[in-house]
Amino acid sequence: MVILAVDYGDARTGLAVCDRMEILASPVGVINESYEPKVIAAVKSHAERLGAELLVVGLPKNMDGSEGFRADKCKAFAEQLGNATGIKTVMYDERLTTVWAHRTLSDNNVRGKKRKEVVDAVSAVVILEGYMASKK
Repeated sequence: MVILAVDYGDARTGLAVCDRMEILASPVGVINESYEPKVIAAVKSHAERLGAELLVVGLPKNMDGSEGFRADKCKAFAEQLGNATGIKTVMYDERLTTVWAHRTLSDNNVRGKKRKEVVDAVSAVVILEGYMASKK
């Protein structure tokens, strides 16, 4: 099944996709937009182009497992995204994904502006890899 992962953010939204065998997660890119309807339209366009059969949206939980304002915002976004695309949408805990993304980029000597451009897509890859691993 082709799964599209979404790391929703206020200014940038990262996207990642997996192959039909659900083995390899790859970054798709970053949507540089803060206006939610435009973000939804852009994600929908990517989902259609990639043939996504499932959308996984990162759920930002606090370290103690509780959910705050940001989690509520992401849940509302996921619901609107599911309604707009007609594709099943699930939430997946994204704790520490940005930390892992920054660490991965540091390990690969990606710095400065280049890092800022890709960190959200790498975070989406981490979300997708976690989701796929949880299903196995």
